[in-house]
Amino acid sequence: MSEPIIGMQQWFETAPGRYLLAWERSEFERAVGDVFGYHALQLGLPGIDALGANRMPHKWLAVTERLAPEATTAARPALVTDFAALPFEENSLDLVVLPHSLELHHDPHATLREVERVLVPEGRVVICGLNPASLWGLKQRRAHLYQRFGVGALYLPGAGEFIGYWRLRDWLRLLNFEVESGSFGCWRPAMKSQKWLDRYGWIDPVGERWWPIFGAAYFIVAVKRVQGVKLIGRAWRPAAGIATAPVPLANRSHGARAQQGKAS
Repeated sequence: MSEPIIGMQQWFETAPGRYLLAWERSEFERAVGDVFGYHALQLGLPGIDALGANRMPHKWLAVTERLAPEATTAARPALVTDFAALPFEENSLDLVVLPHSLELHHDPHATLREVERVLVPEGRVVICGLNPASLWGLKQRRAHLYQRFGVGALYLPGAGEFIGYWRLRDWLRLLNFEVESGSFGCWRPAMKSQKWLDRYGWIDPVGERWWPIFGAAYFIVAVKRVQGVKLIGRAWRPAAGIATAPVPLANRSHGARAQQGKAS
């Protein structure tokens, strides 16, 4: 008999969830610590304070559903909204972070377009997601197959659709984002107990060196580029005037004295 599907927030309370969350926290601290500006926004996942290391004066957390009053989270939501329709003006935010927000939203394309709209030129977007091309992703696909027959349980959260690393880079490129950095993490096998995850701790440095693209999660930092308009050609410039004034010769007086000497 298949087990009930848990969400992302509940999954982070499991042993593999805590292992992944520890890596993501360190990556967020490294990525947002030196990003400067005035306004920053985190979309979703209140269980992690992705903007905690950032020093901007105005920081908000947006969620899609109102949390229960007794819910304990790392950051308190400031607004409830659809991520595909953010209540911010165009070119008004300096930083937007999306911890698993794209893969959990029903329309990740619209979410990414909305992020591009609200970011200022040269603003940054930070995205983390689960990698389908990993051992964890392989186990999840196999579990989906077993659940069709009513047996087994999912290893990863069942909500949302995982987006591949290279696929996401293509989406960013189409929206005029330039990928500044990308990284992978969490190469330990898909174990459910903390004991077995700790036994395979030696795999992380090996995987980082020899097969980085097969990490269980990825991290992308991209910059919004806006091409400036530059007029080409001379049609917009006033026509240069033709010089008509006589040009004095430097040796004119010397030539005149030479001619007088010859006549005398």
